[in-house]
Amino acid sequence: MLQRPSSALRQFLAGEAGGAVLLILAAALAMVLANLPAAGHFYHDLVHAQVGPTLSPKLGPMTVHLWINDGLMAIFFLVVGLEIKREFLDGGLSTWDRRRLPVLAAAAGMIVPAIVYLLVTASRPDLANGWAIPAATDIAFAIGVLALLGDRAPASLKLFLTAVAIVDDMGAVAIIALFYTQGLDLAALGGAAAVLALLYGLNRAGVKSLLPYMIGFGFLWYLTLLSGVHATVAGVLAALTIPIRCTPGAPDAEDSPLHRLEHAVHPWSAYAIIPLFGFVNAGLALNAEMFGLLFAPLSLGVAMGLFVGKQLGIFGAIWAAVRLDIAERPSGASWTQIYGMALLCGIGFTMSLFIGALAFPGQALLVEEAKGGILMGSVLSALAGFAVLRWAAPARKRDKAVRRAA
Repeated sequence: MLQRPSSALRQFLAGEAGGAVLLILAAALAMVLANLPAAGHFYHDLVHAQVGPTLSPKLGPMTVHLWINDGLMAIFFLVVGLEIKREFLDGGLSTWDRRRLPVLAAAAGMIVPAIVYLLVTASRPDLANGWAIPAATDIAFAIGVLALLGDRAPASLKLFLTAVAIVDDMGAVAIIALFYTQGLDLAALGGAAAVLALLYGLNRAGVKSLLPYMIGFGFLWYLTLLSGVHATVAGVLAALTIPIRCTPGAPDAEDSPLHRLEHAVHPWSAYAIIPLFGFVNAGLALNAEMFGLLFAPLSLGVAMGLFVGKQLGIFGAIWAAVRLDIAERPSGASWTQIYGMALLCGIGFTMSLFIGALAFPGQALLVEEAKGGILMGSVLSALAGFAVLRWAAPARKRDKAVRRAA
């Protein structure tokens, strides 16, 4: 299925595992602060403290929360875009044969959770806008759990999960751009398009220096912020204009601008930006009222979408594709291990929190309900996936047993 990873992908997997630990610690700290009587107000005041000028009349004064969610997360999405471009041009998704199964699995893994969410919340039409909350997989957490399993999770499974998550990220970016954009400013949107065209022109002209691309990225981010399209989309669009020198079957080229930028920015994304995002978004006050809301339609819809919808969609798509001879299953992985991986795809922490805030702007209670559902679904998926993979028999042992029986 997917070939051995390039050096960048090896470092990417290691970085995601380490970053996942920091993300867990940051989220745990946020939960502790939000629930300590003496610290709850401090956490809220810190997250919503005004910092800097008003960049967009629509957003109002910039706060710590806005700088992280609309500013630093654009850098996270820049890394996502770089990974997508690299994998499609120079990595494990560079041919249609390699893309087929991850694309099918990721598509089903977004559609089925959305359907489950809409079924659970059918009695509340006002909640329909949250359909995409359980549709995204948090690659940092999922790879982090796989890393804890060591050799019990075959390398092919880790690569396949990475491929699914990358395609999943593409879908999440498209959803944000198409469904969570309101009140477009056509002048700003036109300016953003002009900057994007300029960056594309630099690429076509053979400009290899990263400086002009980063300056253009800054302007593209600001104009996208003003346009009404979520500013983080600028990160992915800018990434797609960065030149790459493809080296099929070999480690990443050190003189490739895309590889240089990815290696430079990824550690900041994994070890600083994502933990900060987790800290400012995961603080959920677990009082009696909130425990009651955990069983409200929104929370249950998100939790069921992540825990039930993801595993049904992803495992079902893989099983059907293999049975119909559309694609081959990941080499060296048993069906039980593939099911465990599908469970891990129900960890939707980072992107789900991000979409939850976009789905219900200005509705703090619904955002908190969504957080509760995200935490429930993600924790259940992580524990169940870890348990299944921890005790699953490796495919090679099963295959040897079958051959002896024959």
